[in-house]
This record gives sequence, C-alpha cells and structure tokens, in this order.
Amino acid sequence: MNTPQSDLPDESAARTRRQRLVVFGIVLVVLGAAAAAYEFLHGRYFESTDDAYVAADIIQITSEVAGTVSRVLVDDTQHVERGQVLVELDTADARIAAAAAEAGLARAVREVHALWSEADELEARIREGSLSLAAARADLKRRDAAGDDGAVSAEEREHARDQVVQLEAALAASRASLESLRARIDGTTIETHPLVVAAAARVREAALSLSRTSLVAPAAGTIAKRSVQVGTRIAPGTPLLAVVALDGAWVDANFKEVQLSRMRVGQPVELHADVYGDSVTYRGRIAGLGAGSGSAFAVLPAQNASGNWIKIVQRVPVRVTLDPEQLGQHPLRVGLSMRATVDLHDTTGPLVATQVRDAPAAFSRAADGESAVDRQIAAIIAANGGAGDIGQPPR
Repeated sequence: MNTPQSDLPDESAARTRRQRLVVFGIVLVVLGAAAAAYEFLHGRYFESTDDAYVAADIIQITSEVAGTVSRVLVDDTQHVERGQVLVELDTADARIAAAAAEAGLARAVREVHALWSEADELEARIREGSLSLAAARADLKRRDAAGDDGAVSAEEREHARDQVVQLEAALAASRASLESLRARIDGTTIETHPLVVAAAARVREAALSLSRTSLVAPAAGTIAKRSVQVGTRIAPGTPLLAVVALDGAWVDANFKEVQLSRMRVGQPVELHADVYGDSVTYRGRIAGLGAGSGSAFAVLPAQNASGNWIKIVQRVPVRVTLDPEQLGQHPLRVGLSMRATVDLHDTTGPLVATQVRDAPAAFSRAADGESAVDRQIAAIIAANGGAGDIGQPPR
C-alpha cells in the first residue's frame, strides 16, 4: 500500500525538529560542560562584589587653646602638605603669658641664688660666733681664776658667764637656721632647684600655648568640611576643618558571609572604580577582615532574639590596600563606588591581620620648639644667676 504524498512533509518536519532538538541539547551540554569547567578551573578561585567604597583617614583639625582666629590660609578642595600652616590664632594673650612665665623664672632664679647667699652669710656668722664664743670662754676662765684670788668681783664673773651663754644660744640659732636652709638647697643646683624647675615648666607651658596658636596639617591631604572663619572666637576642641589623606586611601569591600571562607590576608584584589570605568584597573591586597558584620556595628543593631526574626545574609567589610603609585596616577575620593574581585588561589595567609598598614607619623614641631625653649631657659638662668653659675651652686 503506498504512503500518501500528503504525509511526507509532516515526516520531514518532524525529522528537522528532532535534529534541531539534538543540536540544541548538544549545545546545552557543551555550554554546561564549559560553565562547569570554567567554574572548577577558574571561577571558584574568585569572589566579587560591587558593594565596595573608597575610604581614607579624615583628620579633624581642632584647636588645643582658646583664641580668636586671625587668619585662615586654606579652603575646601585645596591640597596641603604635611606641616603647612592652616589656621592662625591671635597671639597677644599667649605672648603676654609667655613674658609673665619668663619673668617668673628670672624671679625664681634670683630667689634661689639668694638662698645660697644666705647660707654663705650664716656660715660666716657661725664662724664669727664660734670665735666670739671661744674668746668669751677664755675670758670667763681667766675671770674665774682671778676671782678665786679676789681680784675680780662676783658680778663681773656673772656677766662673763651670761656672755658665754648668750653667744652659745646665738651660735646654736645660727646653726639651726643653716640646717633649715641646707634642707632647702642641698643636693640641688640653680637649674635643678624645685623653684627653678617649676618656673621653667611654666615657661615651657607658655611657649607650647604660643606655638599652638598656629595650626598645621599633621599629614598631606585635601581640605574638606572647612567651617572656621576669620574673627571667630573658638574654644579648645572646636572642629575647624578636616584634612583627608587621599594618598593613603583604601577600599572597604563588603562581602557576603558565604564568600569569606577562603579569604586570607595578603590575597591580591583587582578593583575598578565607577568614576574611571573599566579603563583603569587598581591592584590591591587584602589588609584584613572586619571584626564583625556591618549590622553588628550599626547605630541600631538588629535584635534577632526579639522574636521577629528574618534570616538575612550578612556582609563583612574587608579592607583592601591600594598601590600608592596608582593612587597618584588616578586619584580617588572618599565614598566612591568600587568593584572588587579577590583572587583566592593562595590561601596560606593568616585569617587575622596583625598590622593593617603603616600610618605616617603626624607632623610635630616639638623637637625644634623644645630646643629653642631650652636655650631660652638657659639664657634666663645665666642672666639672673650669674655667669658660669648654670648647673653649679653659687659660692
């Protein structure tokens, strides 16, 4: 029996559909195998997130002394170098206090110098009293001998005895005064006497307050949040402006908790900033993993034990340090969005960082300032204690 001609197209169409399904299935198998191979050979060694943001040290500049702002030398968006003067306060009050402290030091040096002079005077008085007492005793001895023969009256002998007693009492009083004075100066020099040390400390304190009328940048960075104005009367601790140290910027990448199992300190990280797009690639390294999730340190942390509990995958901030040279070529700003991809091939690094980074030491004028103040103090002591008296008791 012959097949109707009308059935041939249906059979051909079915065969075509079967062939297409087979091809589609093969393609799916190949794609699945390729995806599995990619994930096994490459993808499982990388973790990525776009929940990452630039951070940097934001150094609040505050005054340590009260005063009136006389000059503001910087403005927002301006770059400043370490040690650059930012704000100056009126120095009139601080200069008056410094002059008063210097006068107090000079007065203390003279008072201490007078103590040694008084001690010399007492020693001379004791020597004189000793000689007078010896002479009086000898005179009394002669009068006693002459009195036995009736050559000297009893009244004269009594006066001689009273003279000896008076001289002994005066000598004892002088020795007691010298002992009391010695207790105030023994073991010290003009420089090391407590009165002079206290006065010198007040000079240093006044000099420090005077130096603090000039506020300098503790590190290089960019000015932000400037609120200070000329003529404003400020109190200690008042925020004036901020210096953002962009040269040492880093990235806080917030990874899900399920992505952290193989993350270690020191693993390389590839980053892209939205501001530059894919044209700029930053190379960084994991500096450390946060001590807790973001919600744990929130102002209002979640209370999952309250009964209204919904499981939410938490994120933990991972700090990524950046190459300073790349930051210099392509500067970043605090708060910019980043995309981070961590290479997990090397898992030998520690889980906890012992040192995240080496932060530069803040600028300080203490060394030069202290040397100048020390020279000034030495000059005041020399001028008021006598040439060559520094470090030695006056004699």
